[in-house]
Amino acid sequence: MSSPFIPHSRPTLGEDEVRRVSAVIASGHIAQGPAVAEFERAFAAHIGTEDAVAVSSGTAALHLALMALGAGPGTEVIIPSFVCSALLHAVRYVDARPVLADIDPRTFNIDPEDVARRLTGRTCAIVVPHMFGLPAQTQRLLQLKVPIIEDCAQSLGSLSGDRPVGSLGHAGIFSFYATKMITTGEGGMLVSPSAEVRERARELREYDNKTADILRFNYKMTDVQAALGLSQLKRLPAFVRRRREIASRYDLAFKELKPRRPVPSSAHVYYRYVMQVDGDTDALIERMRGFGIGCARPVFRPLHHAVDPGGCPKTQHAWERGLSLPIYPSLQEPEIERIITTFGKVWKS
Repeated sequence: MSSPFIPHSRPTLGEDEVRRVSAVIASGHIAQGPAVAEFERAFAAHIGTEDAVAVSSGTAALHLALMALGAGPGTEVIIPSFVCSALLHAVRYVDARPVLADIDPRTFNIDPEDVARRLTGRTCAIVVPHMFGLPAQTQRLLQLKVPIIEDCAQSLGSLSGDRPVGSLGHAGIFSFYATKMITTGEGGMLVSPSAEVRERARELREYDNKTADILRFNYKMTDVQAALGLSQLKRLPAFVRRRREIASRYDLAFKELKPRRPVPSSAHVYYRYVMQVDGDTDALIERMRGFGIGCARPVFRPLHHAVDPGGCPKTQHAWERGLSLPIYPSLQEPEIERIITTFGKVWKS
């Protein structure tokens, strides 16, 4: 009998999540309400900000952050190419011009020097993802004197220096999609040191019982989602420890194979375990799948393929060589051993 398939990603859920969600359903109040407010308070306390604004997705959080910081027609927003398409969509939502920056190949994060070269008088914001759980060089980017939006969709639980990611820039956005660091199924959060930015986002996330004089959205989170988020947030430290444990296992097991990995960092929370491989990456992924293990490119398609073909050469190289192995808290020990053994065989062959 063949072993069960090991997916590339999956959520880690337990009895506490079931209990909290069931309690909300039993209360009869399942839309945005007291559980959302409680989740916002708990999340703000975790990040160390005064307040937080819960929304329907990370993309919604970025959209509202861009609007609150004045992005719009005639402005430019710098984003990396080596990232999911949500960033590009959010910039287009506000009719700003996306300007793509290359990455530092040692970290896979946006390159501050390349960002500096792309600044113009129309630049109104820089979106800085902390890719795969490794903090970007936010302090260097803040020196450019342009509003910074930290994209923490993959890095909740990580520290930049002694501060949580999301607390350094003019705004921080988070995603709680099913397979993120914590999940609410779908959902997101916006934080900011600016009360004006937070209130602008809160004002725009819903239109019920408000005048129709400005464009607003249906970007609310539900109490069902928030109940799930409250349970997951409590478990985040354990999730991070487990991800780091698995990453250490991989580091040791693959030491002799010498795949190229990001620079070591104690701040890494390993949303993804990413390495650079030689040869045909797609063929390697297919061979692993044939052995019942889901692997993937860490980014589906870099944005320069759609916006600036031929641009961002470091991103292109990283994408061509990039491979991500399963790494999530619910991986069982036999599954980890299967991944290590199988990848070693496939790599050597």
